[in-house]
Amino acid sequence: MSLRLGDTAPDFEQDSSEGRISFHDWLGDSWGILFSHPADFTPVCTTELGLTAKLRDEFAKRNVKAIALSVDPVDSHQEWIRDINETQGCTVNFPIIADQDRKVSELYDMIHPNADSSLTVRSLFVIDPNKKIRLMITYPASTGRNFNEVLRVVDSLQLTDDHKVATPGNWERGGDVVIVPSLQDEDEIQRRFPQGYKAVKSYLRMTPDPKANWGGN
Repeated sequence: MSLRLGDTAPDFEQDSSEGRISFHDWLGDSWGILFSHPADFTPVCTTELGLTAKLRDEFAKRNVKAIALSVDPVDSHQEWIRDINETQGCTVNFPIIADQDRKVSELYDMIHPNADSSLTVRSLFVIDPNKKIRLMITYPASTGRNFNEVLRVVDSLQLTDDHKVATPGNWERGGDVVIVPSLQDEDEIQRRFPQGYKAVKSYLRMTPDPKANWGGN
């Protein structure tokens, strides 16, 4: 059965480059990014894992833990990590799941037979502290992921969880946001958005980012 937004992220236990992982326990109260790779020692994946390592501080600001997955074994992961650190000028600082038996890949529907019968596609899941799936993106094996977009979506999710707003296309933190159509009480609107809003249409009301000071987050 395919996973959908709002579903509970399946729990699992599996070996990784940092030891045995019990996924929900490992996540704790953090947000999580789980992303799969077709195989070890693949060029695009090497660049992606390097980027993820370099974004450690940005993930930490957002209370996000990253965890990768490949269908190769732990000893292969360890060798690959040495290559990643060398070629990408980084230190891999997150676990890579060793999914030899395809258990996690099947739980998360990461193998698409029409693309490849055995290797995982580039799936990525954003999971919130309640273990709910909030974002799913699947790329073909030939296309590397945009991790700035992943950070942007996490910013949006965390903002819209705390405020009655949605984020418009191409939004980035600090940009104007949309007041959700369900909020109609003007007193509440004034209380929530003291800077006011611009009614472009009755259903399209723009207001400054209510999280005025993002600070460390």
